[in-house]
Amino acid sequence: MRITTLLALLTLFVAGIPASAKEFRLYYLGGQSNMDGYGKVAELPADLKAGKGYGGVYIFHGNMGLDGQKPDGRGAWMPLKPGHGRNFKSDGSKHTYSDRFGLELTLAHTLKKHHPDAHIAFIKYSRGGTAIDSKAEAQKRFGAWDPEWNGGKGEGKGINQYDHFQATLRNALADKDLDNDGEKDTLIPSGIFWMQGESDAGTEEVASRYEDNLSRLMNLIRRDLGGTSAGETPVVIGRITDWKVWKFGGIVREAQASFVRGDNHAALVTSTDSYKNSDPWHYDTAGYLDLGEKFGEALISIGKNPGK
Repeated sequence: MRITTLLALLTLFVAGIPASAKEFRLYYLGGQSNMDGYGKVAELPADLKAGKGYGGVYIFHGNMGLDGQKPDGRGAWMPLKPGHGRNFKSDGSKHTYSDRFGLELTLAHTLKKHHPDAHIAFIKYSRGGTAIDSKAEAQKRFGAWDPEWNGGKGEGKGINQYDHFQATLRNALADKDLDNDGEKDTLIPSGIFWMQGESDAGTEEVASRYEDNLSRLMNLIRRDLGGTSAGETPVVIGRITDWKVWKFGGIVREAQASFVRGDNHAALVTSTDSYKNSDPWHYDTAGYLDLGEKFGEALISIGKNPGK
């Protein structure tokens, strides 16, 4: 029912768009805290602070929700600028920017470099600490993306991170004029960027299910985004580091690689192993700058080698 509703909404969004309306390449950014972003805005190069290289890119950054609470996902389309990192908040009209950023800045810069005339739109919904598997210990504190989770009560019954993502997507698609120029725009599903897995690496049992969980979730998100060939929407996975704070990280890392090997429209970013950390769990500013660039290059490589 969730998928059918979103596909119907996307169909209505596309129907009746005038020839003069803009087409935006739509990308989804999701995962846990290393997708949230812990890079320091104060440490950004001057050109990125000033928005050079990614002008005209729009972002809808959905407000985070907790498992067991009614879907949130409030936000608004706005020109991309620094501050879409940890602790960004929105009530749909008022937006509280963060002193942190994620991979979105250099990702946008890289995509614009390769497609300078393209209109680009990001939908971002991520939540630090979240697992995919609802049996992960992290679910109790941070939440999980398991579509079959049935915890919670009342309006929050069965609601988890997957539902908050879907709420973000519905809210984003409901606004048909991204740049407020008076013309309805259209969104073309063009890619998924996923940085997550650390919270599924706490126990061997949960880690051993990661590949199946990841495959199911990525294909559900592909279907939610829609498009003429939903199963072919490119997916870029960021490999979790081999830091020792996640005991069974090696199993998750291999699961990520195995998923990509078995999916003709997926790529794996492995540069994360070279990044320094700002704390035991997160990359430093230089790491996020490189991560966005590598994610963009990986997506472009899929387009050059379809079906691998």
